[in-house]
Amino acid sequence: MIPNRRRQQGLQYGIFLLFMQALNFGIERIPPATLIGVIIQTLLYMGYIKVPWNPEEVCISAIKIIKYKEWRSLFFSHLEHASDMHLYYNMVSFILKGSYLESLYGTTNFVLLLFILSTGCSFMYVGLNYLLMQLTGDYQYLVTCAIGFSGSLFALKLLVLCEQLDRLHNISGFQVPSKLAVWAELILIHLLVPNASFVGHLAGILIGCLYCYTFVGEVIDNLIHTITGTPIIHEERFYRRRNGQFT
Repeated sequence: MIPNRRRQQGLQYGIFLLFMQALNFGIERIPPATLIGVIIQTLLYMGYIKVPWNPEEVCISAIKIIKYKEWRSLFFSHLEHASDMHLYYNMVSFILKGSYLESLYGTTNFVLLLFILSTGCSFMYVGLNYLLMQLTGDYQYLVTCAIGFSGSLFALKLLVLCEQLDRLHNISGFQVPSKLAVWAELILIHLLVPNASFVGHLAGILIGCLYCYTFVGEVIDNLIHTITGTPIIHEERFYRRRNGQFT
């Protein structure tokens, strides 16, 4: 999402809703890394974690990375949010996806995987915007600046869909097959939330596809196993998807 504000302290409506949703889900059911991630991003939005930047200073754009080498945007743009409702929707989604995947992969493996996927989303976002500028001649693709955790969430959603059995998913009242769910959600969000970053969400989907369906995911799994000493164990269906067996 495009940043449009300075930091505002205090309890806003979206933060109150997030707290109530976390209680309703069960805070004791949220694994530690997911819970800490939610708390950090919430306190950062509220201004209680002091950092030497404002949200608009770490938003990510192609020109900031390619021309000005502002590398911190690759990492910190994911942690910032444009509004309390932006934070609310992202963190509720993170609680659901993170609780499932962290429990499945283990906390340390999940943290490393999330870092790799999020960084990959940043590079993919920059690459897509640069490519679109070259194809269309529209300089706006280079300078459009975005913040938020949505790209990473789309990547995590791909992982969840690949781990779970094939089933229909409810997207705003429509029953959609799992293999089409993220694409339907991408289009729906683009239509309903004009200020959302379509390219950022698409970047997350593509990174998720690389991990789930190509050798890149196996390379990442092996790297994480080398670092932590604990392998990432996927569901059997996940391996079949990665090997191109979709039955």
